[in-house]
Amino acid sequence: MILDMGLVVTGLVVLLLAGDYLVRGAVNLALRLGIPAVMVGMTVVAFGTSAPELLVAVQAVLRDADGLALGNVVGSNTANILLVIGLPALIAPMAMARESQRDYLIMLGATALFGALALTGAIGLWQALVLLAAFALFMADSIRNARRERLSPEELEGADLGLPGPKLAFFLGLGIVGLPLGAHLLVTGSVNIAEALGVSDVVIGLTIVAIGTSLPELATTLAAAWRREGGVALGNIIGSNLFNLLFILGVAGLFGRIDIPPQLMVLDFWVMAAASLVLAPFLWSGRAIGAGMGALLLIAYAGYLWSLVPAGG
Repeated sequence: MILDMGLVVTGLVVLLLAGDYLVRGAVNLALRLGIPAVMVGMTVVAFGTSAPELLVAVQAVLRDADGLALGNVVGSNTANILLVIGLPALIAPMAMARESQRDYLIMLGATALFGALALTGAIGLWQALVLLAAFALFMADSIRNARRERLSPEELEGADLGLPGPKLAFFLGLGIVGLPLGAHLLVTGSVNIAEALGVSDVVIGLTIVAIGTSLPELATTLAAAWRREGGVALGNIIGSNLFNLLFILGVAGLFGRIDIPPQLMVLDFWVMAAASLVLAPFLWSGRAIGAGMGALLLIAYAGYLWSLVPAGG
């Protein structure tokens, strides 16, 4: 138990440091490329913070633990909004960039696509290919938008590029490698503690593992909020949820059939969808999410977790 607690603490420290490095690197990368920080948040940062979910999902499928793979993705997407936005909002208002409206609608579309495929009863080979095809379209669209909104060389001339090239690469690499490493340490320790206390696998998948693999997003968003980089924070959350639904489930589905537990579509999917819709009024009004709304999001998430305990116990 003491060793597992040590893993939890070490994982948390690694996550926080790696999240800070990734945000600093991403912001400087956006400046060097002359593209909005929100787009880097939706690609480079989102990929780095989604790596733990990918590792967990593939390992779960290979071990025939379908519920853990699905619970991890659905639970992480719920945590990404209710927890990952709610907690940083207590520290500083979370700016809602209106340029993210289109990507947000794509995220809602990905949620609906997953829901439709889930009604078939499983994520098999063809469902996985559909998800990956949708992900490829999203990435192509992101690249096209980045090229369209890129600043001209004249606009970049004389700008302070911040970190030198080698240091920028080091920060990005350290963030992308450190986030999944920290998540692995934290999840391993947390799961061992939960099993020692007699908590069921269902609860572990939807709570501890989901929260653990969402901690990279939380660490990155906290760092972005602290540095007042709202574009990176919001882009990271939207991009991460898209990665989870399209890329991670798509890749995991290539390794084996993922059966959909009926209870997942009774409660958990709809909580994830409802949490996603919470962002709409703020994105379209341009209002930041302040401490009051952040507290409501955290209360809603705590209530959701509480509802899982009797069902999983």
